[in-house]
Amino acid sequence: MLLARQHSILDLAKQIGRVTVEDLAVRFDVTPQTIRKDLNELCEQRLLARVHGGAIIASSVENVGYDARRQIASREKAAIGRAAAALIPNDASLFINIGTTTEAVAQALLQHSGLMVITNNINVANIMRPYPQIEVVIAGGVVRRSDGGIVGEAAADFIRQFKVDFAIVGTSAIDEDGSLLDYDFREVKVAQAIMANARQVILVSDSTKFDRTAPVRIGTIDQVDSFVTDHCPSERVRALCAGAEVRLIEALPAEAEPAED
Repeated sequence: MLLARQHSILDLAKQIGRVTVEDLAVRFDVTPQTIRKDLNELCEQRLLARVHGGAIIASSVENVGYDARRQIASREKAAIGRAAAALIPNDASLFINIGTTTEAVAQALLQHSGLMVITNNINVANIMRPYPQIEVVIAGGVVRRSDGGIVGEAAADFIRQFKVDFAIVGTSAIDEDGSLLDYDFREVKVAQAIMANARQVILVSDSTKFDRTAPVRIGTIDQVDSFVTDHCPSERVRALCAGAEVRLIEALPAEAEPAED
């Protein structure tokens, strides 16, 4: 049976996606050790999943809500966005797919010129639309109410009309075997079309994705050319990147972070 404080922690995690030991200790005026015990008990019941410094909602079949995802690792996503944008030259064509990290890349690209951006992400289109130096093309298809993603076969067919210089793709989870995973098979079909029709594929994902799982396979890490993350905690994935000659770019290397709880 959960304590009242544990119920509150769970409700908070559902609202914002990720909770930290430090913030919870202050909020409930208890010691960090007490919060760690609460989180461990919630994780044992598979209600939360432990991540560096805190926990996230544990689900292998349903993604965290869009507004909550935007708040998870926001600093890390901004750094990833800047690092990925630095790989894109002016006067390039690119796909940008669904995701809050891909939106951070879009934000970081606003000072580029001569870009043609094809996207199935309404939020990306809204970010880039006001900038006259960027041409925005938006895919047709079913609009997912939860996050403004355009998904399904119509969107995939639209994407297949193009062959672009770069693809900026995200993922909901990264498995230890290098599998890139997502929750919605309709979104995966579009992501696969995006990867197949770009000359270079840039995967962008923050390190919390190593702590999650999802049921639908997008592809594998060896199908991308560059992987931009805040830091990569998995030695196995590092080895897979090295073996497949995938360029691993860490925007916030682990040594710059505080010690693990």
